Order: sequence, then C-alpha cells, then structure tokens
Amino acid sequence: MLNEYKLDYTNKDDFIASLIEYLKNQPVFIILDSNQYTFTDYEFIAAWGIKTSFFSEKKNVFEEFYEYHRHCNDLIFGHISYDVKNLIENLSSKNPDYIQFPMFYFFQPLYTLEIRNDKVFINSRNSKKGNDNIFIEIINTKTEKVNEYNENIVFKRRMTKTEYSSKVNELKKHIQLGNIYEVNFCQEFYAENVIINPHYIYLKMRKENPAPFSAFYRLNDKYLICASPERYLKKTGRIIISQPIKGTIRRGENYEEDQKLKDTLKQSEKNCAENIMIVDLVRNDLSRTAEKDCVTVKELCEIYTYPTVHQMISTIQSVIKENVIFTDVIKTTFPMGSMTGAPKIKAMQLIDKYETIKRGLYSGTIGYITPDANFDFNVVIRSLQYNSKNAYFSFITGGAITIQSVPEEEYEECLIKAKGILKTLKARIEYE
Repeated sequence: MLNEYKLDYTNKDDFIASLIEYLKNQPVFIILDSNQYTFTDYEFIAAWGIKTSFFSEKKNVFEEFYEYHRHCNDLIFGHISYDVKNLIENLSSKNPDYIQFPMFYFFQPLYTLEIRNDKVFINSRNSKKGNDNIFIEIINTKTEKVNEYNENIVFKRRMTKTEYSSKVNELKKHIQLGNIYEVNFCQEFYAENVIINPHYIYLKMRKENPAPFSAFYRLNDKYLICASPERYLKKTGRIIISQPIKGTIRRGENYEEDQKLKDTLKQSEKNCAENIMIVDLVRNDLSRTAEKDCVTVKELCEIYTYPTVHQMISTIQSVIKENVIFTDVIKTTFPMGSMTGAPKIKAMQLIDKYETIKRGLYSGTIGYITPDANFDFNVVIRSLQYNSKNAYFSFITGGAITIQSVPEEEYEECLIKAKGILKTLKARIEYE
C-alpha cells in the first residue's frame, strides 16, 4: 500500500538528512538521487530492508536472475560488478580486490520511499510497520552534528605518474599493432586504516557535487558513495537508451573561461574520435537484441555541464525484438563500452594486464528494475568506496587511451575527475 505525505520544499534537504540518519542502522540500503536533473524517471528514491535477495557468481547468473525477478513481481534494486565480465566472456582477473563487493547482488526491499513534486511516497511491505509509522520515525530522527574529522585524509597512489605514463605508452603500442583502437585505463587512489562517516560524506557530496545518477549504497560492511553523471542503460517498454561519456574538461574560473573550455572540448578532434568509437561499439552491442534498422544515434558528441567538469555525451537508442528478455539486453551490453574500449574483449584483457587492482563495483552499475522489467542503471564512476571492516577507503579514475593520447595529459585528466571527490573530502593525494 502506497501512502502520500506532503513535504515542505524548504525542508526537503532536512528531511533527506533525517532519512540518512534513520538509515544508519540498516545493514542494506540504496539511495538513487537525480539531484533535480531531468534525465531520470525518479527524483529521489530510497529502499531498505530485505524481503528477498539474489546473489550469484555462476556462469548462468543472468538466467537465474531472470527467474528471480519474474517470481518477485516487485521493484528490486542492486548492482552488477565490472568483474561479471568473467561470467559473460572467457576472461579472468588476478588483481587484488580490497573493497570486496559481491559480483552480482539485488534485493527486494521491505520499504521504499520516493520524493516527487514535494511529496513523499512510502510503501511498506512489512505488516508489522506501516507507512505512517515510518514517516513519523524519519521526521522525528534528529540529525547528528558531525565534526569533519575525515577532512585530512591523504590518498596514496597505486601507480606513480612515471608508472602510469609507461603503461599508457605500452597500451599505445597495442593500438599501433592493431590489437585495439581504444582502451579505458584506470588508476586507484587509496587510504588505509581510515575511520570515516559514509553518511556524512554522502550528504556533503550531494550538496557540493550533485549529479544525475548519484547513489548511496550500503551492503553490510561495504559502502558506495557515487556522483556519477553517466547512464549505462535504460529500458522503457521496448525502447533502450545508452548514453556513453567520452571527453572531459574542467570548469572555468569565470564565465568567459568556462565558455572557452566548453568550446575547446566541443572542437577537440581527439575527444570526438574517442566518443565516436564508443558510439560505434554501443551501436554494435545494442544491435544484438534490436529490431532490424532500429539502432539510432539521437545525440552525437553533445556537451553537458556539471559542477566540476564539462562532459561529451552521446545518446544511442534501439528498439528490442519482441521476444527479447530484459536480462539479454544487459548481458549483451555489459560492461559498458565507455569503460572498456574497442574491440571490447581484447580491451578488457589489456585492462586486467596493465591495471593494478580489480575494478569491482567501479565501472560496474547500480540501479533498479520494475515489476514489468523496465530499468535504469548508471555507470559507477566519480565514486568513493569504503570497506568498514578493513578500514580501506578508495576511489578510481581513468580515461580513454587512443593513438593520439599524451600520457601526461591523460594523467592530468584523471586528476581533474578526482577534483570533485577531493574537494568534498577536503583531502589530497600524496606525491613523492
């Protein structure tokens, strides 16, 4: 049963802060927040409590998941880790994983809460606790006054600038040999033995670095704080939309500089080439489940503006065949092309060879699936991950390597993408 509650718009942020405090004792929850961007079908949605759940690391994970969803007949939430690629293709990963999110996890919640048009909608699936009880408990939850004790975190680099540059040059050799055309290459920044307050950090990131596919996700002792600007895949009926990002430039210090940087990105042959290569890859992936001649490019290399960066985004749409099930659309497009490269399988092999850690949930996806198999999933980038059990705190950044790539410029792009995270944390990267 869905109940509706009026929310005073001036108190919306206070209500969300109370909700975050309320969820502190919940071992599993997810928040998806569009931050007033109009790209998504939701404004703000939260889910917590487990009625049923699905976990698998078997080769037939998508077939099992399809049956799980069919029997749930409910809204479900969860994630697919980047390393599910090893279940889809004949791939493996030997690099260490310090965060340790499971590869594939979804849950049917006991409670969902949505904010829409200054109203709160609550749906309790628990006969012992009704919607009114939950709303009253949330608004009566006092938010904790937290000192910014985590503001002096110093992140270490998993690769030095010299090591990073050397690996970029090695990847360019593979491009010269024709093994790949483009590859997404990432590096990790990490802090060990760190005690943080993920709930507080999420509220700060929500305020300082809002993004259309933001998320806050807890799975027991593992946390994701995500300020992603990128959609992986959306399904509405038989319409599929993918919106890969390739091309990034910083924001300017004033209006004139900002417009100049925006024009620079728009006119960049290198960034356009990167974007178009991934568009072709996505078109190919979508064609595997699409009706004939029903894959179209709706936007090509458009510039979108966010608080810390300008991004180059393309929009590709397909119409799937009538007999295609939703899990086949995910399976044939995952991992997303913007986080792999082309050709995809060879690019993923080189990623495992030259990167130093398993990506895990980074460059995977989180989102929701409706009872009628519509869904919306983000790309997990611009994200912090934290394992509270081993006190390991981490973020990863990267970019597309092409034959035109200059290692020093690619390294600088990684730092530009880290800027929003570091600013939110009032943290810094340690340099030798």
